[in-house]
Amino acid sequence: MKNIFLLSLAIIAVCSCSSPKSLEFITTTESSPWETQAPVTAERIEGDFDLTIDTSSRQQTMEGFGTCFNELGWTSLQRLDENEREGILRELFAPGAGASFVICRMPVAANDFSLDWYSYNEVDGDFAMQNFSIDNDRKTLIPFIKSALAHQPELRIWASPWSPPSWMKHNKHYASRSTAAMARRMAASGSTYMTKVVDNGLPEDRQGSEGTDMFICEDPYYKAYALYFAKFIEAYRNEGIDIFAVMPQNEFNSAQIFPSCCWTAAGLARFIGDYLGPAMENEGVELMFGTMERANEALVDTILTDAEAGRFVKGIGFQWAGKNAVPGIHKRYPDMKLYQTEQECGNGKNDWKGATYSWNLMKHYLNNGVSAYMYWNTSLMEGGISRWGWAQNSLVVVREDNSWSFTHEYYIMKHLSHYVVPGAVKLATGGGYEDALAFLNPDGSVVVAAGNSSDAPVTLRMNINGTAYSPVLKPASVSTILFR
Repeated sequence: MKNIFLLSLAIIAVCSCSSPKSLEFITTTESSPWETQAPVTAERIEGDFDLTIDTSSRQQTMEGFGTCFNELGWTSLQRLDENEREGILRELFAPGAGASFVICRMPVAANDFSLDWYSYNEVDGDFAMQNFSIDNDRKTLIPFIKSALAHQPELRIWASPWSPPSWMKHNKHYASRSTAAMARRMAASGSTYMTKVVDNGLPEDRQGSEGTDMFICEDPYYKAYALYFAKFIEAYRNEGIDIFAVMPQNEFNSAQIFPSCCWTAAGLARFIGDYLGPAMENEGVELMFGTMERANEALVDTILTDAEAGRFVKGIGFQWAGKNAVPGIHKRYPDMKLYQTEQECGNGKNDWKGATYSWNLMKHYLNNGVSAYMYWNTSLMEGGISRWGWAQNSLVVVREDNSWSFTHEYYIMKHLSHYVVPGAVKLATGGGYEDALAFLNPDGSVVVAAGNSSDAPVTLRMNINGTAYSPVLKPASVSTILFR
């Protein structure tokens, strides 16, 4: 009798008064973003299920979702009148209003979406950082961040540099690759990911390369750079902005025509273990390793197994091809905090194809232990062209006539960030339907996000803790259903 009873539970879910109720059912398609569907109700379903969810099968705890603060993000929003801009910021950051972003990234000085190159101290040989200044940021990044904090005072912000001050690098330049070399490479390959190549003035004989330390790995420079980080933390605190964590270098393997700096893992290990780690510990700031843009897990191992560096590293950040290192790192270091630090940035078209790619990226990262997921460009002018000529996507597009809109990718992000709150737990799923994610919020509500990549409706036979539902997913869509 016992076996027969268990078998019946496996094939039939029976409605009951204690069954979780569907509170919201939201769908986004290319033509209709954030469309409310009729609530789904519990029902009796015989046979196998496409998706099974057991709220006791728990994985990583979520820190949340967010975006990045860049100068071009602020200057594009500044074209709008104050009411429009504040409405956008409220939708992005205010708790429960829209995307409800809670964790964000910012650069330490210039990045590729800055107005131009700058650092906080370009005085050659100023090891004592007497000329350190964040004055440039008071025009753009600081008002951008403060505007977000006005809507979400609990917003958590972490930071990473794209390049140290140019005088700390062997080539004495902010860039690592010559634009002349880049232009030839693009012409030879037929690449069109950069709409134009803006001359950075770096001679080809001063280029850097992956697998080398472009930073001058000597004690005075290490000490000065750790001090540079500390002064950045303190200067932002004085502005009322707390930075809870840093990563030592954005994409440390990539020689770029914009601000960048290649490091070896060994060079970073020494910097972290002997200089930056102690400096950040003294400031009460977490140190994370990243950002990792390669699939080479050994680079992470070099840091984590280093006797000095490993004790300071509280987490690891991955982006771009680094996504392929996440599964192995999560398996070997199951207790290590993992972030997705920069969603791949598209081509400036902001089309539905880019949105569906983003949905698949989120599934990959979240299914492999990531607890925080961040978009890249918050807002850009239409076309999304950076200071150095790269066209990229954004959550908000501002047009020359000062009209604006949220993009498809914004709504895809919102399908998770609006419902999955900090402290939620990622849930394992079964049943064979892989185009879905599930979470358990601290209040007991269950979030189910499901995609349908086909050109026909899909009836999803779903079982949550023994209760069955069969929502119909629209063709080419992403949906979120909230249960309590």
